[in-house]
Amino acid sequence: MSVLATPAGAMKTGTLSTARMPFLAQVLMMTRRAFQVTLRSPAEIIPGTLIGVFFLLIYEGSLGGAARFFLPGQSYLGFILPLSVITTALSGAAVAGQLIVRDSQSGYFDKLLLTPVSRAALLLGPMIAGAVVIMLQCVIILLVALVMGLNIVTGVAGMLLLLGFALLIGLAFSGLIVSIALWTNNAAAVGGASFLFFPLTFLTSAYTPAEQLTGWIATVAQFNPVTYLLEATRALINTGWEVDLVVRGLVICLLLCGVTFTMATFSLRSRTRRR
Repeated sequence: MSVLATPAGAMKTGTLSTARMPFLAQVLMMTRRAFQVTLRSPAEIIPGTLIGVFFLLIYEGSLGGAARFFLPGQSYLGFILPLSVITTALSGAAVAGQLIVRDSQSGYFDKLLLTPVSRAALLLGPMIAGAVVIMLQCVIILLVALVMGLNIVTGVAGMLLLLGFALLIGLAFSGLIVSIALWTNNAAAVGGASFLFFPLTFLTSAYTPAEQLTGWIATVAQFNPVTYLLEATRALINTGWEVDLVVRGLVICLLLCGVTFTMATFSLRSRTRRR
């Protein structure tokens, strides 16, 4: 394949035919290009990081003292940290969607559709790049929490698994935002999508343990997948290796990734039909 004329920041694919490239190599190529372009727009990355740190400081400062009544022997900082991770993932996932919108408006995405690059690779590239950005944001939030006195009872292994959760959560939310970007081709819709889903975090055990929820909120929280992501990551931080919670959280993460990737695939097919 000949070198494509690309906008600023786009990766040139060179003379190697992508049709002969292994699928994983295509995904890596698209991910690297998306990640490089994203890093050149720090204004899209910094706000999500600041939001996560802000919520961590506010929640710990305002509710940390009251935690002794419903979290005896546990750290409220460790209890609330996963919520900051979820919040960061919701806001940071917009990075992947904005990349799709920019490529679409510049015409570069249509050029990619004319190449032999796998459609799945075209979707996974921005999704994985967005997930990596979210994980890096969570690294910063985690470092802030450690400075504030966070103690992770599962040690370094638990910390690494926590970052793995952040990566999977970022991948799932990025897939959702990519599907919206492909469907609307509108930067404002992509930017607003993360805030549209933000209220879902309140319909979980976000601020108190699930067993202390009552009424309709307790019922909704049981069906909200975010609840189980929070429980899995909180176990890693506060209570130890609760295998059932961790495995359930990982399974839900993988299911969410599959669902949002399927949504992005259908959005891409719909877009190509409209054209």
